[in-house]
Amino acid sequence: MRAVQITSLEGPSAVELVETDAPEPGPDQVVIDVRASGVSFPEVLQTRGQYQINPPLPFIPGSEVAGEVVTAPSGSGFSIGDRVAAFPALGGFAERVVAATDMTFHLPDNLSYEQGAAVPLNYLTAHFALLKRGQLRSGESVLVHGAAGGVGTASIQMAKAYGAGQVIAVVSTDAKGEIAVAAGADAYVLAEGFRDTVKELTGGHGVDLVVDPVGGDRFTDSLRSLTDDGRLLVIGFTAGTIPEVKVNRLLLNNIDVRGVGWGAYALKRPGYVAAQWEELTPLLEAGKLTAPIGGRFPLEDAARALEVIDSREALGKVVLVP
Repeated sequence: MRAVQITSLEGPSAVELVETDAPEPGPDQVVIDVRASGVSFPEVLQTRGQYQINPPLPFIPGSEVAGEVVTAPSGSGFSIGDRVAAFPALGGFAERVVAATDMTFHLPDNLSYEQGAAVPLNYLTAHFALLKRGQLRSGESVLVHGAAGGVGTASIQMAKAYGAGQVIAVVSTDAKGEIAVAAGADAYVLAEGFRDTVKELTGGHGVDLVVDPVGGDRFTDSLRSLTDDGRLLVIGFTAGTIPEVKVNRLLLNNIDVRGVGWGAYALKRPGYVAAQWEELTPLLEAGKLTAPIGGRFPLEDAARALEVIDSREALGKVVLVP
């Protein structure tokens, strides 16, 4: 089969398309013919050896896929030809992959394979962030950084689906703002000077929740954008720098900074991801959670797909289509 491998830690441009053996399933694993693979920031970090999961070189990255079942264990609930989405953690940038049965899920008929490949990482992370870590309550206001990207658009839709009263998107360009509004944001603001605009949009109160997959130098203004008892959710650092918190800012207005590590949480709790998928299935079927696809690339253009993520050019979810 064809697959994309990370063969050196020299960044996105160094990934290679190779011919390799198809994976053999272990116990309780499903074999999937991949129709679409999600591309996310963790894969960019892996090309530089900067992610917490870094297998020995060479390896096939790709944590989320959608496709058709080739084989499945008896009693797993899956049959040959079933449309599924899965979280294999690695190996997804290929024509075939294996995934654990408890990390494989039936794909609703109204979702394309490309949209299905966007669900496991981004939407389950957004669900965990907003509901479990953020304790989102109906009517609360939410500010979303990186709002035109995969995590950002998923967070906008998730917040709206669970009753957020106002969702404000933070973006770097008007074109990205249009993507965020199309995903369901009530308004967008440009990153430069966003704090003052957010205050205006909230009548001077600030927001209840900030979703931040970006980090960097906007972090302090995010804290200042919170209302009393507000929560800032740390999801990632696509800006490239990890900010530091002066804890007196937390004390003054009784605000929280909360880490969001969906994988670290879910992998320690068997059954948690399946419960998430079951809860989200009605929303997926109703079209309330539908990923905007911002870029489709064949396997041979995987380097370009990763560079789009790395340069923060993505408008929606980026996918590979074998």
